[in-house]
Amino acid sequence: MSRAERVIGCGGLGSERSVCPLDEVGTVNVSHPSKSNANPPPPLPLNHANQPPNHKAHPQESHQILTAQRLNRPVAPHLSIYEPSQTWFGASAWTRITGCSLSGAAYVYLTGYLVAPLLGLHLGSAELAAGFAAWPFFAKGVVKFALAFPFTFHFFVGVKHLVYDLGVGFAKGTIRRGEMALWVASLAGGLFLAFGV
Repeated sequence: MSRAERVIGCGGLGSERSVCPLDEVGTVNVSHPSKSNANPPPPLPLNHANQPPNHKAHPQESHQILTAQRLNRPVAPHLSIYEPSQTWFGASAWTRITGCSLSGAAYVYLTGYLVAPLLGLHLGSAELAAGFAAWPFFAKGVVKFALAFPFTFHFFVGVKHLVYDLGVGFAKGTIRRGEMALWVASLAGGLFLAFGV
C-alpha cells in the first residue's frame, strides 16, 4: 500500500492531499472509495433566523420581554394539593418548628435574665419558681406542655435520625409507622412532663 492510499480520518477522506505518514492512525483505500466518501454532503446553509438580533433592546422593552416569558413558566403547586400527613404533620417541618421555638424561648429568657438587673427586676430561678407556683394548675400545665412538647419531639426526632444513621427504617411502611410513633411518643412525653400523668 502506497503513501497515497493512506489518508487521515480527520482530514479530507478520499483525497490524496490528506496523506498520513503514520500507519497506525487509520487507513482508507483511495482506489476503491466507498459511496459515502465519493459524494461528500453539501455544506450546511447558514440559518440567519437563529442568530441573535443586532439591535440593543431598551430597558422597558427588556422588561416587557421578561414579563412575557414569566407568564409561560409553570407555577409551583400550592401545599393544599399534597396529603396533610406530608405537609402539616411531616417530621421535617415540625423538627424545624420545635427547634426554633425551643431556641427562641431560650433566647428570650436568657436576654431577659441579662437585662433584668438593669431594670431592677429579678429573674432568678427562685423568683420564677415562686411566681410560677402561684398560677392555677391548668395554666401551669399549658405552659409546661408548651415547653415540654417541643423538647420531647426534638428529642425523639434525634433518636429517629440516629436509627437512620444505622441504615435501618427506610422502607415506606416503616417511615409511616415511625412518624406515627414519633407523634404519639412526643405527645405522651409532653403530657407526662407537663402534668405528671
